[in-house]
Amino acid sequence: MAQQGHSEVRTDRRLASCPSTATSAILIIYDIFGYSPQALQGADILAFADQRHQYKVFMPDFFYGKPIAPGTFPPDTEEKKKTLGDFFAGPAEPVKNAAKVPEIVKGLRGREEGKDVGKWGSVGMCWGGKIVSLTSQAGTPWTAAAEVHPAMVDPNDAKGFKVPVCMLASGDENPDDVEAFKKNLSVESHVEIFKDQLHGWMAARGDLQNEKVKAEYERGYGTLLDFFHKYL
Repeated sequence: MAQQGHSEVRTDRRLASCPSTATSAILIIYDIFGYSPQALQGADILAFADQRHQYKVFMPDFFYGKPIAPGTFPPDTEEKKKTLGDFFAGPAEPVKNAAKVPEIVKGLRGREEGKDVGKWGSVGMCWGGKIVSLTSQAGTPWTAAAEVHPAMVDPNDAKGFKVPVCMLASGDENPDDVEAFKKNLSVESHVEIFKDQLHGWMAARGDLQNEKVKAEYERGYGTLLDFFHKYL
């Protein structure tokens, strides 16, 4: 890890040393479980899979190496509910974390890996989706933004979006909220519900040993690549 602004940023080969010709970057805002294998694999897919348009991909460590334990979700006991609530009120408080993003992007622009980047996109996973919503308003650093199985979907956030957005919701998100979010957008968008997938299938909760989940995981990342190829 290397310290950068408010947040540590992974600088290993897979996530920061993408093809030197890449002039666009994607900042992934992970879910509350941090650096899961599924999220890291997704970062590799975004970085390298589109041979015609590759990206430098960065994944800041918003929780400073202390994400929430995977067994906390779903919050099906009072103890889990309290643990999750405390986490969202503390380390994962959305407004506080959204405020870190401009400095993180500024810091990355000053690094060797980010100095040639002309356009920035973002992908928010679960909790990270809310951070993407909050940072896609006026003054956004993004050229295009995406949210996968987003938490805390608020149709009012959609009214302020200033860049194209892709939202891939799971069957666990409230479909009425997702539809209202879509209707409130005034920017170009792709909004889709993967009805047979659970919250987190493209990140820490994706069971990639299950062929159906794996197929929808791959389709989800393929959809993101198509979106970013068009707008980033």
